Amino acid sequence: MEMAIGYWGEQICKNIGGIVSVALPTGRTGYSELVAWVSGTLRAHAVEIFTTNYDLLFEEAFERVRAPYFDGFTGGHSPFFDPVTVAGDDLPARWSRLWKLHGSIGWKLDNGAVVRGHGRAATQLVYPDHLKYDLTQKQPYAALFERLKQFLLTPDTLVLAIGFSFRDAHVCAVLDEALAMNANSAVFAFQFGTLDKEEAACRLAYDRPNLSVYAADGAVISGVAGKWRPGEPPKNWEDIRASFWGARNSGEPPLFLLGDFARFTRFCALAQATELSRPAASEVSSVGGASQAITEDAP
Repeated sequence: MEMAIGYWGEQICKNIGGIVSVALPTGRTGYSELVAWVSGTLRAHAVEIFTTNYDLLFEEAFERVRAPYFDGFTGGHSPFFDPVTVAGDDLPARWSRLWKLHGSIGWKLDNGAVVRGHGRAATQLVYPDHLKYDLTQKQPYAALFERLKQFLLTPDTLVLAIGFSFRDAHVCAVLDEALAMNANSAVFAFQFGTLDKEEAACRLAYDRPNLSVYAADGAVISGVAGKWRPGEPPKNWEDIRASFWGARNSGEPPLFLLGDFARFTRFCALAQATELSRPAASEVSSVGGASQAITEDAP
């Protein structure tokens, strides 16, 4: 039985690796717009990105524009994981932090140590679901989850979550504990579906008022659920509201748009614009299967 589980686990890893090994498209994408927002603003604290994805899309987006980032590994020939630097804050604020909580393609076991840089064919550390909890107790996962907890326990921390289902029990356990311990931290969860489809996120928001859920048809704020009822916008607010409120497709009713990763990243990019213009639907694109947890220290 153990041999069978090992074989099928390996096959699952290979299949997952084949799906998530896509390259970042050339031109404008949600990833490039998010990296432009992250690297285009002078910040006192570094932006930290926690992602449960295995793909290399964030890495490509950072490297395409030569924006420095640290992912926990150091070295040139066979970069090794360095938990001491992960736990510290010694890097300059202009360096982004990229933490891959579930591992990544390109990671590999080498003499018992996790190294990266072995290309998209390396899928050994892309694990099936049933192994996740046990593996998060080991390195490098233990250090990455501890970093998430440490980040949430920092006073006045703001976490922006996009595309996260809130169905990963081990991730939610860290969020729940940290939010209970630190009332001065906050999580804004932007969800793609309607409130009734985002039950897992809403359940945590009811228990932890410092977690707010912003869904397509309504929100849970301070533990209270309600539907969106937009009124007349203030003067000159039409284009601003169009960046987060409108129909996803022609003929559909308007709804809150920022649960869509591409819309969210466009909204972030527009935050740095001197003049805001309403984007055409054809200009908003995304890479399939992307779910990110984006976190940032509050100014």
